[in-house]
Amino acid sequence: MCGIAGTISLSQTPIQDLDRKLSVMNDLIRHRGPDGEGIWQHPHAHAGFAHRRLTIIDLSDAASQPMKDKAGNWITYNGEIYNYKELRSELGVQNFTTNSDTEVILLAYQRWGPECVHHLRGMFAFAIWDESRQLLFCARDRFGIKPFYYSIVGDLLYFASEMKALIPFLPEIGTDVEGLKDYLAFQFCLAGKTLFKGVRELLPGHSLTVRKGSVEEKRYWEVYYNLDWTRTGKYFEDRIRELVSDSVYFHLRSDVPVGAYVSGGMDSSVVAAMAHKHAGGSLLGFHGKFSFSKDYDESRYARMLSEQCGFELHETDITLDDFIGNIRKVIYHLDVPVAGPGSFPQFMVSKMAGAHRKVVLGGQGGDETFGGYTRYLIAYFEQCIKAAIDGTMNNGNFIVTYESIIPNLTALHNYKPLLQEFWREGLFDEMDKRYFRLVNRSPMLSDEVNWDLLGKYSPFDTFRSIFNGQNVQKESYFDKMTHFDFKTLLPALLHVEDRVSMAHGLESRVPFLDHPLVEFAATVPSNVKFKDGTLKHLLLKALGPSLPRGIVERKDKMGFPTPINEWMSTGARDFVHDVFSSQKAQNRSLINNRKVLDKMNSEPKFGRKIWGLLCLELWQQEFHDKAAEYRHMLKNVEVL
Repeated sequence: MCGIAGTISLSQTPIQDLDRKLSVMNDLIRHRGPDGEGIWQHPHAHAGFAHRRLTIIDLSDAASQPMKDKAGNWITYNGEIYNYKELRSELGVQNFTTNSDTEVILLAYQRWGPECVHHLRGMFAFAIWDESRQLLFCARDRFGIKPFYYSIVGDLLYFASEMKALIPFLPEIGTDVEGLKDYLAFQFCLAGKTLFKGVRELLPGHSLTVRKGSVEEKRYWEVYYNLDWTRTGKYFEDRIRELVSDSVYFHLRSDVPVGAYVSGGMDSSVVAAMAHKHAGGSLLGFHGKFSFSKDYDESRYARMLSEQCGFELHETDITLDDFIGNIRKVIYHLDVPVAGPGSFPQFMVSKMAGAHRKVVLGGQGGDETFGGYTRYLIAYFEQCIKAAIDGTMNNGNFIVTYESIIPNLTALHNYKPLLQEFWREGLFDEMDKRYFRLVNRSPMLSDEVNWDLLGKYSPFDTFRSIFNGQNVQKESYFDKMTHFDFKTLLPALLHVEDRVSMAHGLESRVPFLDHPLVEFAATVPSNVKFKDGTLKHLLLKALGPSLPRGIVERKDKMGFPTPINEWMSTGARDFVHDVFSSQKAQNRSLINNRKVLDKMNSEPKFGRKIWGLLCLELWQQEFHDKAAEYRHMLKNVEVL
């Protein structure tokens, strides 16, 4: 786990001040690799790499990066290849000089070229300079666990693990208005856009090749929802149990001790319980709580698991002072405002975990893979009513009957306001329009945003192209919903997972995102995954018996509930008011912060409007308002 950066001349001419440019990028991502740093420059100065190292596998200096192979190729790499031992054997152990997974990628590229990505099991973002072909080959893992951003400025392409490392080279720190429209709708961007004008994200499962001035992005992996109707529920349960166990086993590979996040929910509990089974007494658990109110304190569930399994649980009590003292740091490390207030408590839990471990496992990906979000139940409930009215309840294999879904509707107890808004208009419309309405947050915004300045781009058009992807069977509403979240929300959540952990020199691993597991889960029919409207039914049947009954049967899990709105109306009110009241905040062109202040008191308990706008303003203060500081970095950095 590390930080990577680099640049290449599209015209193949020497890059002026190449050493200084690489040093600036390395300096801006120093937190990602506190254990070492390195820089490589091509002898012709038309390409160069930078690297920050966090030592996890092969702790020796021989495994430092950037790394060179015998063919003269160079690599800068961030991530973990969990099947590196098996690949070492396949590629010939005698050909290696280190025990690192970095060298495995280099030798895999020697043998298979760009097709090497299909042999890698893990999380990764890397760049390889191919000396014989004079090209740059970059790739990002299938799910977007590890980040990769790039920008083309003049005839130079810059890339890095974090966008902040690209900012000093941009002509201006501007806002991408299409990215902003995506953010206002979803609180994340779609289709490779970012909020920084001129900066793109390499999408998950994609590679990037630069050769002779040409820059080409290419998809190398896709998940296909080719449903298997020939198997029984028991078969799927047994196979999921095997695949989850296998994934956790591989994700425990490390030359340093491993810990686990324990939120008290199903997904993190499955991972922690399985990790303890494989790792034994070395596992530590980490939990964040808000003990001032039982509505936000889930520690009793985390303790249930630690007591049953017998591992040590570390807890941190997250306070209002933590919020005021750290929220700017959170936004700085995130680079952009992203989905959900949970990023702040995750930052605090990662800080605690980083004091005890270098590697931690988490449950990210379980909701998107197995169907854990309550909105799936809301959307399907509407379809059940429609099918009952139309008399189509027994058509196809995708409709949950309204009789069977009724016992599970208690999960909607806290969502009655959302149901009222959702059904206010468009009832029984087409699937894509209904799900877009369910996830679209922009209708709650009106005169707080200067919409006329954002252009004609419609986030719905991009949403629809993903929601109705050809890799998903058109009849399956459940698969379409989970697929959209898998392709968009999940990378946004993984963005948070990566940044808040790396801010503290901590590697976060996500065993539910193992491609053999995900590819198999995509073949499971929705009437097995979502039987009778039970969220994560298959996961509950397969692995629920190994967990405390209180965790399996709980109906109140809401992600990482955070009392942001309560704090904003009490102890954090002055802080939030000051953020929106500064002279620069009051004069933003795209957001009317005067209107935001006027409406602060109208935010519901779990509303996200003020949170989203607060993060947007803090982002502008941390980056846009400090543009001059970033431009001056090229003058002030010490060259290695």
